[in-house]
Amino acid sequence: MQLSSLLDRFNEPETLKMAKLGRELAAKGFNVINLSLGEPDFDTPQHIKDAAIKAINDNWSHYSPVAGYMDLREAVCTKLLRDNNLVYKPENIVASTGAKQSLANAILALVDEGDEVVIPTPYWVTYSELVKIARGKVVEIRTSVENGFKCTAAELEAAITPKTKVFMFSSPCNPSGAVYSKEQLEALAVVFRKHPNIIILADEIYEYINFTGNHESIAQFEDLKDRVVLINGLSKGFAMTGWRLGYMASNVTIAKACEKIQGQFTSGPTSVTQKAAVAALTGDLRPSHEMTAEFTRRRKRTLELVNEIPGFKCFAPEGAFYVFPDVSAYYGKSDGTEIIKNASDLSMYILNNAHVSCVMGDAFGEPNCVRFSFAASMENIETAWARIKEALAKLK
Repeated sequence: MQLSSLLDRFNEPETLKMAKLGRELAAKGFNVINLSLGEPDFDTPQHIKDAAIKAINDNWSHYSPVAGYMDLREAVCTKLLRDNNLVYKPENIVASTGAKQSLANAILALVDEGDEVVIPTPYWVTYSELVKIARGKVVEIRTSVENGFKCTAAELEAAITPKTKVFMFSSPCNPSGAVYSKEQLEALAVVFRKHPNIIILADEIYEYINFTGNHESIAQFEDLKDRVVLINGLSKGFAMTGWRLGYMASNVTIAKACEKIQGQFTSGPTSVTQKAAVAALTGDLRPSHEMTAEFTRRRKRTLELVNEIPGFKCFAPEGAFYVFPDVSAYYGKSDGTEIIKNASDLSMYILNNAHVSCVMGDAFGEPNCVRFSFAASMENIETAWARIKEALAKLK
């Protein structure tokens, strides 16, 4: 059977691949601790579930408008004004079946064959693959642990060419946990003002899981706002991963283009989820803040444990729920049976010997790092890192 060549352009997400391998090992009877997936280990807050139950009982069970119900788009506008001091209208909003679809819509609407998309490393695994699907070219800006995994204005300027169409980044960042301050965004904004044709794709899905005390959006700069496509959703901040609801805010031209694309793929998001999302976006934020407080405690403990691992060089994440240490000190070491040549080898070694799943940094554009989530119970975090420490001690 001859399948489409489209399948050759991109890779399976390593995050999902490692989770799958972990499940397979668990099915053999091993106690595997999953630190590979980016999913809060909390249940959806009750007031959001109640809104969904009410929606079912009120028969919100029919097709919705492609861009989402009006009350949902109004709720997004309310949230953006309340939390970010950003003024948008419902016509600027497109709701999708998860923020991943919002990203896909935007890339497919903006990128043509040969267009360049500048992405600072490390980046979420799907960014580069979406660009490849659109036949664009990924241009990486390599950052490092030493500079907090953030690109500078000079690095951005150096990466831009006449073919640059989009700059894509996340803050807080998955996988590094980097959070751009207002001053750092302003420095990038100076560069963007010199290049008026570049669209800025800003993924803010981890907005509420921020340990710096304040989230800053690049859309706050009024002269750039029309060129910014904001991506957000409910999975991380509201523990609604399985509900599948993301959204974008942009100028009307881009919003209509994304609506057109979505109309041929999925049409509108699930009707009941949309009603639950209205309650999430406009209701009590205390459950979200409580989750962040717990992630803050887990972050502190995780960093203590990571810093006990010889050779790991770890940046203290400013947001999201991951640590992303440089593990290259272990390259070339062996337990007498296998030699660790790269991050992929080390990730598999940890899975098979410590029974802890993680994700190699190659998937995020940083081949010297490995991503570990702390979206797990404190007990599992402590057990996992004790196993990792014991397994790595065997490498000489």
